Amino acid sequence: MPEGTFRNRAVLVTGASQGIGREIALQLARHGARVGLMARSRSDLEATAAACRTEGAQALILPGDVGSETDCEAAVRSTCADFGSLDMLIANAGISMLSAFEDLDDLEPLERVMRVNYFGAVYCTRHALPHLIASRGRIVAVSSLSGLTGVPTRTGYAASKHAMRGFFDSLRIELRRHGVSVTVAYPGFVDTGIRERAVGDGLGRGSGRIMTASECANRILGAAAQRRRETVMTRKGKLGPWLKLVAPDLVDRIAARSVGFSG
Repeated sequence: MPEGTFRNRAVLVTGASQGIGREIALQLARHGARVGLMARSRSDLEATAAACRTEGAQALILPGDVGSETDCEAAVRSTCADFGSLDMLIANAGISMLSAFEDLDDLEPLERVMRVNYFGAVYCTRHALPHLIASRGRIVAVSSLSGLTGVPTRTGYAASKHAMRGFFDSLRIELRRHGVSVTVAYPGFVDTGIRERAVGDGLGRGSGRIMTASECANRILGAAAQRRRETVMTRKGKLGPWLKLVAPDLVDRIAARSVGFSG
């Protein structure tokens, strides 16, 4: 990314305690950004903040749940109060789901996934937006390849990521006149531990190359620096839209195979 793109920029990162969010925060710190770090675990946030400060960056700990609009509003308010502005929101927080829909005893797991993945991003965006318009800033939404196609045992997760895509693709058009860019990232399998924390009763696995969280964060920030509309991070993901036009059943089989589903 161009040197100095994020220097002195005030950035709020959700899901910053581990995985992709933590790596994004660390890389921003190395580039001289000031980072607001939001997640539920205070102890994990303190560890991330300490690592950012080692890089010479200002880091603000913001314990909270993105599934709560009140917590999202407080995180935005505290970031702006401490840093004086907000230049970028990275809506990264998310949880997964591992269960066939027919095996769910109730719909609470789907509601929880939608509340965190979709509404969490919407809540943060709502309260950050006036500040981002003022700074002509950036919004980065971390979706998934599941936001581009259906995936068995991930019905609720895929639905939440499809919802993110629709929301942020629409918002991008609305915000063009304000000079605010919207970048949506579509990672594939990333080594973050998210499957171990998934809701539902299924046992999930992925096949193919597992990207490191560091590489994923680097690609996301590179796309954000260039204000690109999206970044799709696997070759299969890039081919998917074209394959759907000519061989949709093949896409379904690839999706099933990628998570080891043989039902």
